[in-house]
Amino acid sequence: MFNVFPMMIIPVAAYAVAAFMGVDMSAGVFAVPMVNGSLELSVGDILIILGMLMLFVELIKSAGSGTATIVNHGLSMLIFVIAMALFLLMGQFGTAAFFLITLMTLMDTVAGFVVTIVAARRDLAVGGEA
Repeated sequence: MFNVFPMMIIPVAAYAVAAFMGVDMSAGVFAVPMVNGSLELSVGDILIILGMLMLFVELIKSAGSGTATIVNHGLSMLIFVIAMALFLLMGQFGTAAFFLITLMTLMDTVAGFVVTIVAARRDLAVGGEA
């Protein structure tokens, strides 16, 4: 079940919930003290960090070549199409933070297919040499 579930839905859904609740994505959540001042992280920044973590998990999962992996890639493409439609059609999703999350869903889709194809080709090449 874990391999089928596309993790990129988590930052997209979190952003959607926050956007429909009227949360200001540029509002600062907390500041990290640094030597040269402080680094203030906003809601959008935290959602981008969450998206990068989920993208990392998705890239690790994409190394498989089973049926669950193929279903995961199809669902990832569906999430990208939904995120792109939200970005283009809904006003509260037209921010830089959601644009970056949408790009992450695109990278998840493309990288997943590419990694799976390369892994399958390598499996065929190894099997064909025998």
